[in-house]
Amino acid sequence: MTNSNRKSKTIKPENSAPRKRLGARSREQQIIDESISFFAEKGFTGKTRELASRLGFTQPLLYRYFHTKQDLIDRVFEEVYLNRIKPDWIVQLQDRSRPLEERLCEFYTVYSQATYRYEWIRIYMFSALMGEKLNQRYIKLIENEILTPICLELRDYYRLPDCEPVSQVELDHVWVTHGGLFYYAVRKHIYHSRVGNDFSAIVSRAISTMLAGSKTIFSDQFDDA
Repeated sequence: MTNSNRKSKTIKPENSAPRKRLGARSREQQIIDESISFFAEKGFTGKTRELASRLGFTQPLLYRYFHTKQDLIDRVFEEVYLNRIKPDWIVQLQDRSRPLEERLCEFYTVYSQATYRYEWIRIYMFSALMGEKLNQRYIKLIENEILTPICLELRDYYRLPDCEPVSQVELDHVWVTHGGLFYYAVRKHIYHSRVGNDFSAIVSRAISTMLAGSKTIFSDQFDDA
């Protein structure tokens, strides 16, 4: 075979082109996405050096985007928890033209789809075990933005006045349902135990049980007052 024939058969590899450099925003999002997976697997004791290695660059480059590990953890919290709560959920929850049971079932269906995921559950549990304040922030958010509005809808459902601040007894009653559905996700993603596949039926039963017990709980609150 002549040299000219050899040259004609030479094919340049497709992957020989230089790798395209990511812009600052794309790189930052890449770090956040990988950090979510990393912390869900390792917990917050995971080393940033290992995280940087997974990303394929050095630890100093990681700290160019997030100056401290806590800065990165805070951003992960924002991405995994705060950004997944949608304001229109509460708007729909407060739409009194629809039956309350229907609204509550719909809310917990969409809420679970957005939150009851592997990384969400595991990061939440690791945060609690490490004593991170992220859990306290999230619990406060849930009480203010979700559970308190549910309490007010329950008052309206039973024709009770809503002039008094929502009591701890009322919140605790709703927390039992909220926490029970959360524990379904813990059993699935933390304990890897057997769970029912029909989550909508689980939600429906939980809401029916809560509504059945709410009349006594809520009425007693106003009788005592």
